Amino acid sequence: MKRFRVGLVGADSYTGMELLRLVASHPRLTLTRATSKADAGKTLAEIHPFLQRTELAELIVCAPETKDLAKACDLVFSPDPEVTAQLLELKTRVVDLSPAFRLKDKAVYEEWHKTSHSSPKYLKETVYGIPEINASSIRRARLTANPGSYSTSVILGLLPALRLNLLKSGTIIADSKAGASEAGREACLPNLLCELYDSLRPCHPGSHYQTPEMIQEIQELGKKNMNIIFTPHLLPINRGILTTIYAPLRKGVEEARVRSAYEAGFRRHRWLRFLPEGVYPELRNVRGTMYCDVSLHVDKKAGMLTIITAIDNLCRGSAGQALANANLMLGMPVDIALRETPLTP
Repeated sequence: MKRFRVGLVGADSYTGMELLRLVASHPRLTLTRATSKADAGKTLAEIHPFLQRTELAELIVCAPETKDLAKACDLVFSPDPEVTAQLLELKTRVVDLSPAFRLKDKAVYEEWHKTSHSSPKYLKETVYGIPEINASSIRRARLTANPGSYSTSVILGLLPALRLNLLKSGTIIADSKAGASEAGREACLPNLLCELYDSLRPCHPGSHYQTPEMIQEIQELGKKNMNIIFTPHLLPINRGILTTIYAPLRKGVEEARVRSAYEAGFRRHRWLRFLPEGVYPELRNVRGTMYCDVSLHVDKKAGMLTIITAIDNLCRGSAGQALANANLMLGMPVDIALRETPLTP
């Protein structure tokens, strides 16, 4: 059975660490390059002791060099849009982990990110990488934009309601609570244990950079003008995102119809779990997996649908989703090396 060579740019990040964990058990992927400017020359086991006595342990970390990556790899996971663009020029397939290629409109990207786009010519060909929505396009892609973690938790929660036209035009409100790993691995005073512990704080309310990709995708799925107000918060835990979504229902849509839509819509997607009535998502029940657990409630008086989702931000929201996209791009089943059950307690 054919094996594929993959490379990882940014092996020292939390997403990089999770990708290493997943690739280590992948039966058809061989990690040929792992890069980190800070840790070049060290083995992966030296920078990540959890990899000791695995097949990845002795791989030497190198600085990112695009010509070498293109020669050594069939596909590269890249969080650096400049590296991504250079690899595309060299005809190498990429799963891009940055926000740079998620938005189709260059002007929207530049408005929200307050910077010019370095490689706008690739925006038209990029596929937004949620397998439940774009699997067939991802299979043909040479560039897949891995979605944001918060966006994944919102879009998957709304998916059946948008596809079956259960919502009316208007504003959706989404509120997310995430583990500290969502803020990244760089040393930063607000993310120190004593700053996070026994507290809860919002992050960039009304201006979070993942907001426009949510708007883009919900408008495309719902085929109507919809907006979103999004506020994330950081929890003093390691990983996970719990999101509550409030969406305006079309007049006359009853809860039974909504539940039926979610049961039918999720049935064909192995990672989407619609929970029984009265059972609600918990972060511990999705830890380390690709699952998205969903529950809902209809407020008849307000005419609103409340949706609650739980995902693991590092697996479903980042590295695991990136690996699912790579599986598809390389012609493999989407769930290879992604069939783990949650780690509990």
